[in-house]
Amino acid sequence: MVSVAIGLRPFKAISFDLDDTLYDNRPIIMAAEQRLLSYLAERHPLTQDWGLDDWQALKRSLIRQCPSLAHDTSAARLVTLEQGLIALGYGKTQAGDAAQQALAYFVEQRSDFTVAPEVIAKLSRLSQHYPLVGITNGNVDAQRIGLGEVLEFVLHPGNGTRMKPYPDMFYQTCQRLHIGCNQLLHLGDSFKADVQGARRAGCQSAWLNPAFDREPGEPGLGCLPHITCSELDDLLALID
Repeated sequence: MVSVAIGLRPFKAISFDLDDTLYDNRPIIMAAEQRLLSYLAERHPLTQDWGLDDWQALKRSLIRQCPSLAHDTSAARLVTLEQGLIALGYGKTQAGDAAQQALAYFVEQRSDFTVAPEVIAKLSRLSQHYPLVGITNGNVDAQRIGLGEVLEFVLHPGNGTRMKPYPDMFYQTCQRLHIGCNQLLHLGDSFKADVQGARRAGCQSAWLNPAFDREPGEPGLGCLPHITCSELDDLLALID
């Protein structure tokens, strides 16, 4: 069911968050993290005593030292892997090469699934009426998970492009589609990243709430979504 918060205006394109909007990302990312730990332990035995908490603590420390890493998921993981391996006793060259290989392995594992056929079918219906794109803070391989045929392009943060809720990727999307920011409707599960990010950029926002059997969230202060959806079908209702 669509719930209108502040009213929807005509739009010319739809953008989608990916993780936890078009699929349930939590079990996927948890499995990928565990596979990465096993991968590291097998190939680099000095990592066997490090668990996920150790790697995450190192990542947080590195981001404090270099805040720009917070806006590049892959770069942050790469630096964390390299610095962790060096701290554990591996040489810089070996650690650098191993970190590159481990990052590639992780991205492969976190993209080792296919978006549900019914979701692809719904996106295909929408794509007959609007250009569809992806705007994600993550590093999933959209082509590999089956979104390449329904999304015109997918934007990721990094290389100077900041994560949502910063407006960078929304601006880039509208520039590439040659539309005004108020002509883009963005759907996502995160109130902070998706609703606030879209609103900051002057785009229209659709909040997926709740997502994947979670408890409904409460809107924060400062801005509301234009509409709230409980499922992807609610967007289809806009074209029927």
